[in-house]
Amino acid sequence: MNIAHLTFIYNHFKKNNQMEELFELKDLLLAGNIDDALLLVEELTEMSKDDKLNKIFSFGKILLLHLIKQAAEKRQTRSWELSIANAVKEIQRTNKRRKTKGNYLTREELRETLEDAYDLGLKAAAKEAFEGKYEAEELAEMVNKTAIIEQGIELILEK
Repeated sequence: MNIAHLTFIYNHFKKNNQMEELFELKDLLLAGNIDDALLLVEELTEMSKDDKLNKIFSFGKILLLHLIKQAAEKRQTRSWELSIANAVKEIQRTNKRRKTKGNYLTREELRETLEDAYDLGLKAAAKEAFEGKYEAEELAEMVNKTAIIEQGIELILEK
């Protein structure tokens, strides 16, 4: 743990109104209680990753909604393409580590997140595709879940 990492954590939690945790961290450090301070930093880091995961999940639902509609209706619209591009960009921004230039979630973690979001995306797509004519279960039979999730991952990971 270095000063840059602590500064990043401080700025992140200050921005997200989690000042209580920062004051606790400050008190622990000033008291020389490094072990407890490091435990709190780990907890704060997990909270930050959970926040990122929730954002990726939310934008993943939007991405999957439009990929499912495209696959089911076998067509594209400019509106769907824009929604896909926006969701992909937001996922990429949320997943990007600023300092190390890597990603928070691995390819496998992205897959798990999209798989988790798939059913909600499917339910939303059922309300919109074919003017809401089909239930989610019927729509699911028209598309290839694995291929759609893989397409989503490829869109997210392309440079």
